[in-house]
Formats: sequence, C-alpha cells, structure tokens
Amino acid sequence: MPMTEHTVTSYEDELKLIVRRISEMGGMAERMVEQSVAALMRSDWGLAQSVVADDMQLDDAQRALDERAIMTIAKRQPMAVDLREIVGAIRISNDLERIGDLAKNIAKRVIAVHDHAHPVQLVRGIEHLSEMALEQLKEVLDAYGERDYERALAMRENDEQIDAMYTSIFRELLTYMMEDPRNITSCTHLLFSAKNIERIGDHATNIAETVYYIQTGKQPANERPKGDTTATMTQPVPNDPPTQADEG
Repeated sequence: MPMTEHTVTSYEDELKLIVRRISEMGGMAERMVEQSVAALMRSDWGLAQSVVADDMQLDDAQRALDERAIMTIAKRQPMAVDLREIVGAIRISNDLERIGDLAKNIAKRVIAVHDHAHPVQLVRGIEHLSEMALEQLKEVLDAYGERDYERALAMRENDEQIDAMYTSIFRELLTYMMEDPRNITSCTHLLFSAKNIERIGDHATNIAETVYYIQTGKQPANERPKGDTTATMTQPVPNDPPTQADEG
C-alpha cells in the first residue's frame, strides 16, 4: 500500500474511533439517566449507587476522548469538515459527561427521599419529564450518528416542551411545600431532581446544535426556544433550584 494511502486510511480510522467512542459514551449516559430516575422513583439505593459508580467511568471516557481528539488535531492538522468533526466530538463528550454528572446528582438524592411518600401526580410528572429528556437525548445522538442536521435541528425545538413541563412540576412542588411544611424536605429534593432532568434536556439541545455545526459550519440562526418561566415566579421558595452550574 502506498504511504499516502496508508496515511489516509489511518486518519480515517482515527476519526471513526472518535465517533465510536462518542456512541459508547452516549449509551452510557442514557443508561445512567434511566437508572437514576428509576432509583429515585423506587427508592432503590443499590441502583443509585451503581449510577454513582458509572459516573466515574463516564468521566474517564470523556478525558480519554478529549486526549485522543487533541492528539489527532496535533498530528493531522485537519481542515474544514474534519476539524469540525473533531471539535464537535470534544463538545459532545463534554455534554455527555455533564449529563452523567446530573444523573449522579439525581441518584445521590435517593437516600434523602426514600422515607417520604410522594404524591402520585408528582411521581408521574417527574417520570414523564425524564422520558421527554431521554427521548431528546436519544434522538440527537441518532442524528449525530447519521449526520442528520435537520433532524437535530427539529429536536432542538422540542426543548421548549421540556422546559414547560419542568415549570409545571415546579409549581406543583411549590404548592405542596406551601400547604404543609412537612413536605419541604422531600419536595426540595424532588425539585433539585426535576431541575437536573431539565438540564439534561438542555445538554441534549447543545448536542443538537453541535451536530448542526459539524455539518454546516454554522450555529443555528434562530434563538433557542425556552419554556422555563420559573425565574418569573414571585412565591417564596424554601431552597432555590440549582442553576446551570448545579451541584456537579
């Protein structure tokens, strides 16, 4: 095989490996979100501990991918779409690592709420919110695998629905806390968990925008839709929900 052909083949293999690692990280992040919410709903401390342990593996995978991606840039000096592919992989790996952190944060609240009974509608609401966020994550990861930027852009628009659902849960939790102070502790933990799920949807939307960037070289023209109106509420809240830099 001529040297130039060998070099090209080796370079393509490196790019394929990076894409494959993103797929593996995506699968791990999806599983962690599913299991953390299941642990919260079922008060399954063993499952919650498993999620916490998995987060360390996802952190390691993210660091390894970043190192490989940076090494590829240094060795190959890629241009145009190849450079966007590698930079995009770094961005996506960071979002997936953050999703793992959010799933871990939910899992860590299991022990704090396991002795408290939760209203059925609240449990169903949080489960539904997690289903919406997971669907968003799965769709954008599929869009990345297929390099379908139009599909990714369509899923970006769905983030507003996740925000609106979170706002509804926020209002319900607030009502329960105001009606009976004994609900404050458990409802506060559920509030943090709901916010973490909403943030998972935000990171999925980040991935959708990265897919669009990889394929087009541009950021989406229109502003990201938002449906979270909790910041405008005037009722007192016992503990503020976490912001974008929540818990970690």
